[in-house]
Amino acid sequence: IGVKESHQMTIFRIIAAILHLGNLEIRAERDGDACSILSEDEHLNSFCSLLGVEHSQMKHWLCHRK
Repeated sequence: IGVKESHQMTIFRIIAAILHLGNLEIRAERDGDACSILSEDEHLNSFCSLLGVEHSQMKHWLCHRK
């Protein structure tokens, strides 16, 4: 469809990261008021490495609204 190969790889990386994010297991805590993610979750690790974001920051902001 006319997309450069370098752009295709970026698009594939973003799509793969989104798919891994969908498989992430988020556990509810304290009657649903809080949540947590296991540090060794393989999908979170893949998501962070694909997008080049810091693991601890992503884990924190997926579980906190502010």
